Amino acid sequence: MKRFAIITEADARMLQIGSTVELEPGGHITPLAHDTLRARRVTIVSADACVDAAGLVVPAAEMRSLVVASDHTGVELRARLIRYLRGRGLNVREAGAESREPVDYPDVAAVVGLAVARGEVDGGIVIDGAGLGSAIAANKIAGVRAAACHTATLARYAREHNGANVLALGAMLLTAEEAETIVDAWLAARLTESRYMRRLGKIHALERRG
Repeated sequence: MKRFAIITEADARMLQIGSTVELEPGGHITPLAHDTLRARRVTIVSADACVDAAGLVVPAAEMRSLVVASDHTGVELRARLIRYLRGRGLNVREAGAESREPVDYPDVAAVVGLAVARGEVDGGIVIDGAGLGSAIAANKIAGVRAAACHTATLARYAREHNGANVLALGAMLLTAEEAETIVDAWLAARLTESRYMRRLGKIHALERRG
C-alpha cells in the first residue's frame, strides 16, 4: 500500500481507480486532491481514521443517538431496550411494528440502515426473530455494517474489529437482560487500532465497487 505525508491533485491522478492508500499521521490532502480522489474512488487510510475522500468511514467513537426498530417478533424487546437506552441518556428514535401483526423484516432493517447511512443517527439496533435476516437486509445499504450478535463478546468484536454501526438482535433467542448486556458491550467498544481501520477501508472499497 502506498504511503503519503501529503496527497496533491497530481498524486491523486496517478492512483489506480478503486485503490487504497495510507496517509501518515498528521498528513494532509489538498482541496483539489479531495475531488480527484472522490472521482477515482480512492480510499484513504490513516493512523487516526479510515476515510474516503468524502468523509469518515469509522463509526462515531461514542454513540449518542440511535434508531431502534423491530418487526412484530421484537416489539416487547424493542420497548425494553428503548427505555434502557433512554435511561442512559441516549437520544433514541423508534421505528417498526406497532403490534404482533406480521411485518416484513427487510422493511424494518431498511429504516434503520438508511438512517445510519445518511448520518441521521450514530448507530442503529434492529430486532427480528433471530437477527440474521435483518443483518443481511441492512448490509445491502451502502455505508451500513450490520452484525447479528448473540453474545456480548461478538458485539464487542463487531464494533472493535469491524466497525459495526448496526447491531441486529434476535428476540426469540435472547432474554431482555441478555440483550441489554449485548447492547452495553457494543456501545462500549471502540475501533481504534490502525490494522482494523485499514481492513475497514478495504471493506469500504469493495462496497463502492459493487
